[in-house]
Amino acid sequence: MSTRSYRRIVADGFWYNNPGLVQLLGLCPLLAISGTVVNALGLGLATTLTLVASNLSVSAIRNWVRPEIRIPVYVLIIASVVTAIELAMNAYFHELYLILGIFIPLIVTNCAIIGRAEAFASKNSMPRALVDALAMGLGFTAVLVALGGLREALGQGTLFAQAHLMFGDMARGLTLTLVEDYRGFLLAVLPPGAFIGLGLLLALKNAVDEHLERRAARRRTAMAEQPQT
Repeated sequence: MSTRSYRRIVADGFWYNNPGLVQLLGLCPLLAISGTVVNALGLGLATTLTLVASNLSVSAIRNWVRPEIRIPVYVLIIASVVTAIELAMNAYFHELYLILGIFIPLIVTNCAIIGRAEAFASKNSMPRALVDALAMGLGFTAVLVALGGLREALGQGTLFAQAHLMFGDMARGLTLTLVEDYRGFLLAVLPPGAFIGLGLLLALKNAVDEHLERRAARRRTAMAEQPQT
């Protein structure tokens, strides 16, 4: 059983082992759906809910499932959860459901979800599995929303367009127009723009990691050079 602290589990999900920026898993929906913030947020939250439900279920039955059938059982659990989420979105967020389309059922094939079930939930208690699922899911959602915001801002000159699809008619006023009479930047809304945007996010993360590592190295050097008392 893992001995990592809850703080480390959260840090891994959001930064050090982020599914979108480090593991590079779930790239198909990440690149296809991230045209706007609302689309990205909708799929990210659906993925997070799937992770939470599947991790908790796998952790709860981990002592009763034989090793020979564990993977089919995990897939069955994930497929059941995704089906329930798909039906709920169709009922309560129908327009958003139509936009996300095939990428909702494709959550079943997201390697990050089956990976967390096998690598973490099946070996840890339910509270730890819950924290891992939330950290990984919200970390993935954060990447989706960041990429969606970048592409929407460059491609349409707005942020939170069509927010009413998720939050109801009261959210129609949430749309932020960044540039008036903006004619759009076509590359940003096309698939190549998604790859370029993800590459920029990866470059930013690597730059931050290098800065943190250099600062830590300077701190270690300064401590080593301090005179011994």
